[in-house]
Amino acid sequence: MSASLSVLGVVSACPVFTEETGVAPPAPDSLTYSLTLPAGPTSSRIARVATRAALHGHGLEDMADAVVQVVGELTACACRFTPGEEVYLSLRYREGTLRVVLYDGHRRHEHPRLAAACDARRRAALRVLGCVVRACDGEWGFGEAREPGGGTRMWAVVPWRGARGYAG
Repeated sequence: MSASLSVLGVVSACPVFTEETGVAPPAPDSLTYSLTLPAGPTSSRIARVATRAALHGHGLEDMADAVVQVVGELTACACRFTPGEEVYLSLRYREGTLRVVLYDGHRRHEHPRLAAACDARRRAALRVLGCVVRACDGEWGFGEAREPGGGTRMWAVVPWRGARGYAG
């Protein structure tokens, strides 16, 4: 069977994707990606690889060391608090700043002491994240997710200038 089909003089073929060479990468401000991952041991690595590729694809390689560390820490924490379910990662770059958001399925405890203990465990799990974000002059935090399904929303804001200097 041939790759082309001629019907009444019209030739049609399935398009073949070819990588464009010499094309400028998309603008950094168009970086908007989201990923749903299983809450498992390999998800952190997958999130780091995908983040590095997205940054590279948008010409933001100089942010990669800091941002990949941030994504890895947030993903590992989300997976620790939501084993056997899914976590959702969102990356968005606007006006010189990358926002990383992770949603996990761990709902807020109703009892105040349980909520405080759980928050303390999460803060301790994100200690390295806090150091990286502070070194980049960014911000981070977590709280109840207001989206349908509930859970926890963790986030970090990493400025380009700070992330650029992170690797030294």
